[in-house]
Amino acid sequence: MARRSSHGRLKAEINIVPYIDVMLVLLVIFMVTAPLINQGVEVDLPKAPAETLDTPQQENQVIVMSVRKDGSCYLNVGSEKAQPVDCKLIAPRRVEIEEQLKRTPQPPVLVRADKDVRYEQVIQAMAALKEVGATKVGLSTAPPDDPPRR
Repeated sequence: MARRSSHGRLKAEINIVPYIDVMLVLLVIFMVTAPLINQGVEVDLPKAPAETLDTPQQENQVIVMSVRKDGSCYLNVGSEKAQPVDCKLIAPRRVEIEEQLKRTPQPPVLVRADKDVRYEQVIQAMAALKEVGATKVGLSTAPPDDPPRR
């Protein structure tokens, strides 16, 4: 690390090459894992200005019902992967959903519907969630492209 210069003084240098290697490895790891973090179903959400929800301390408490363009529904309860369900009847998952809803404070319940899906299908998904005990059901939207003008 230290070597003598031509004038007889010690010259201290830090070799930063290993640090750069470590940073590049971390960058690659984050680039690969970032797309995997978003667990859900691909839905083209309608764009609307809306406030963001206060995220709970643990993000695995959110219940999300996704309705795709073809009318199929998927349900995320907690941190599990989205599983297909019948949009009108989610009774087979009732116990699991009720356990999640009994927590204090009650976790957010969201419906993510594709912008081209029929309104009737969205209402059926919301009614099915209300049947199993969800008192408040919200709709998820995408942020608009342009900020609103004042």
